[in-house]
Amino acid sequence: MTPRLIFTADDLGLAAEVNEGIERAHREGVLTAASLMVGEAGFEEGVRVARANPGLAIGLHLTLTDGHPVLPAARIPSLTQKNGRFRDDMAALGLLLALSREARAELAAEVAAQLARFSETGLRCDHVNAHKHYHLHPHIAAALMQAAAGAGVRAIRLPNEDPSLPRAADPSSPRLPSALLNSWVAVLRKRARNWNLAAPDRVLGFAWSGAFTAERLRAVLPLLPGGVTELYFHPATRGGFAGSAPGYRYTEELAALTDARVREAVSGLQRGGYAAMLG
Repeated sequence: MTPRLIFTADDLGLAAEVNEGIERAHREGVLTAASLMVGEAGFEEGVRVARANPGLAIGLHLTLTDGHPVLPAARIPSLTQKNGRFRDDMAALGLLLALSREARAELAAEVAAQLARFSETGLRCDHVNAHKHYHLHPHIAAALMQAAAGAGVRAIRLPNEDPSLPRAADPSSPRLPSALLNSWVAVLRKRARNWNLAAPDRVLGFAWSGAFTAERLRAVLPLLPGGVTELYFHPATRGGFAGSAPGYRYTEELAALTDARVREAVSGLQRGGYAAMLG
């Protein structure tokens, strides 16, 4: 079976440098999809990029940490800090969501608000996922799946990365608790199917988050099995922008997506967004 590929960029709408990098990665490279943050400073410019590039499939990058809410912070006090931003203590917030019905109600309201803001753009929502994979939390997953299905979305990212692939491509790749993670993702996959949400067969980028270089991409492409693989990146024209993650090699990830040898390697393969590859 021939591989089918989804090349996704996260954080569209975060900053001008990210928006520009994503547009370049699509126009000059292999990028086929992007995930939009609807509460950040570059949102309107990110929407312009999406509209100007109809071949780029756009999904929602649900943000519940390390960012700004769509609802007023006073309406969702369990999720926010005094400065109006989301809480950054993901573990503590995750515990609160497990214990507090009120916090879960605030969560559902914010998820619905972010999907509504996405809908207001007039863009088709190709998929959903969450910033920092926070939808791996069971209550966040439940809220996102229910809201996405209600909004007519038909696909979701579930980050089940085969650890043998990054290790075979680059033996220096970090070892992650993939067996435990993938067991939980298998549970989420069943729950997603109950909401008629499809997911790729596998995802790549977890072990290499922020460091998915051209060398790594060229090495892993020939190793990909058949079925649908999503490879996700964080391209930007430079690092150090407001909201950037320390240590992320943004320009190198942009270089990977525009690398001439990468373009040649995938020229004969099916590529697209979630709807195109999973439909």
